Amino acid sequence: MLYENNDSGRVKSNFPLLRQRAVLYSSTFNSRNTMARICAITGKRPTKGKIIHRKGQSKKSGGIGTHVTKHTTRLFRPNLQWINVKLPNGGSKRMWVSVKAIKAGLVQKA
Repeated sequence: MLYENNDSGRVKSNFPLLRQRAVLYSSTFNSRNTMARICAITGKRPTKGKIIHRKGQSKKSGGIGTHVTKHTTRLFRPNLQWINVKLPNGGSKRMWVSVKAIKAGLVQKA
């Protein structure tokens, strides 16, 4: 059960860290083939950031300084690899793993 009603009428979620969005947990969302680019070991995921556009000549090179003209939102995507990982029970499973986890030895390739 994802949500429970308590005495005060408020909805209590079993996922306290996630926002309560009924769309995410509906059967139509889960039935589609959706696979997030999230590391199975470290939990790294794409984060939102900005590209800052500047114009002008820097003071260091003799100008009056650069000025910000525009912000563009973008995604910083982690370096994830789709690899076969050896499981503790002896089997193997393909999953998204960040290169940082592979280099640190947190997973063993099958």
